[in-house]
Amino acid sequence: MARINRKQRAAQLLATDQPFWSQGLVVAGMDEVGRGPLAGNVVVACVVMPQEPLLEWVDDSKKLSESRREKVYEEIMAVARYVGIGQVSPREIDEINILEATRKAMREAAAQVPADVFLVDAVTNLGLQGMEVPIIKGDATSYAIAAASIVAKVTRDRQMVELDRRYPQYGFARHKGYGTAEHLAALREFGPLPEHRRSFLKKLLPMT
Repeated sequence: MARINRKQRAAQLLATDQPFWSQGLVVAGMDEVGRGPLAGNVVVACVVMPQEPLLEWVDDSKKLSESRREKVYEEIMAVARYVGIGQVSPREIDEINILEATRKAMREAAAQVPADVFLVDAVTNLGLQGMEVPIIKGDATSYAIAAASIVAKVTRDRQMVELDRRYPQYGFARHKGYGTAEHLAALREFGPLPEHRRSFLKKLLPMT
């Protein structure tokens, strides 16, 4: 039964991308992760998936468990025609704000991917070398954007796990930089790191 459901879900996602594929266009999906956390980079993935093989577990990264995301990430990386990664550091996020940082990371990721059409999760007017198609909740609507959401999420999560190894007292492997009670308590006890976004902390911890 689960297998039938996965096929149905994949078909729903493909319905968004198929009209572009049917025109012979190279279709890239693009999504970001990390706009809300207090620490770490904002990361964007831009991915061109082949029409075959169809990866049935490709879906909005938020709908998959961490272990499932890791497995599907490896499947995507094994078959994807192109994968571009863009990222902006906490320091630059503080300088230009999170929206502009996200847009910069998107342009960086897209520049690595030769595509005719860029399906983008909600963001508009990026000035890419190709047609831009913004799609609201694209990671839950488009196969290519869903694939990008998984690549971006796993890429950033791995960065936060590495940060956890360097600073285990902050718990980055668990909260991935989001403003959990554990994270805020660690900030109050140990203070912010260079990897923290000072502009975000001002609203929560005035002493920073």
